[in-house]
Amino acid sequence: MKQFGGRALFLDRNDINTDEIIPAKYLTENTKMALKPYVLEDLKLEGFDPARDLVDKNVIVSRANFGCGSSREHAVWVFEVNEINTVIAQSFARIFRQNMYNCGMLAIELSAADLNLLFTLGGEVSVEVDLVGGKIKARGERDAEFSFTLNEFDRLLVEAGGWLNYAEQHY
Repeated sequence: MKQFGGRALFLDRNDINTDEIIPAKYLTENTKMALKPYVLEDLKLEGFDPARDLVDKNVIVSRANFGCGSSREHAVWVFEVNEINTVIAQSFARIFRQNMYNCGMLAIELSAADLNLLFTLGGEVSVEVDLVGGKIKARGERDAEFSFTLNEFDRLLVEAGGWLNYAEQHY
C-alpha cells in the first residue's frame, strides 16, 4: 500500500477553490503532467510563492471548505503530479473530497481545534499517516498526534490506489 504523509505546506485560509488550485485556462491540457507547473498558481496568500513553497511538500494543511468551486478532477490531478498525497482540512467540498479518494489520495478532516494545534507546531512540519489506524503524527518544533476516520469504502478506495484499481480488483 502507498505511504501517505511527508513535509507539510500550510495554507492558512478557508474556501480555497478549484480555480486557485488549478486555473481553468489550463483545463485543455492533454495530460496530467502538463498541469504540473500551474499548481496553486492563482492562490493569493501573503508571502506564498508556489514555485518556492511547494518544493518537497507532500501534504497540504488548510482550513474549512477546501476544494470548493467546480467539480473538476484536474484539481486533484495537479496535486497528484506534484506528489501531494494528503490534504488535511476542517472540511472539504464533497466532490473534491471524493475525487481525492477516487484517485487514491487522502482528504483528512480534523476539528478546528486540532487544526489550530497543527498550525502552531512550528518549524518544518513532517506528517506521518497511519491509514488503517486512523492516526496522524506531526513533528515540528513540537509534536502532536491526531485521530481521523474514513468510512470503510473510502478507505478501501485509497488503499487500492483509487477507483480504477479498486474496480479491477473487485469486479
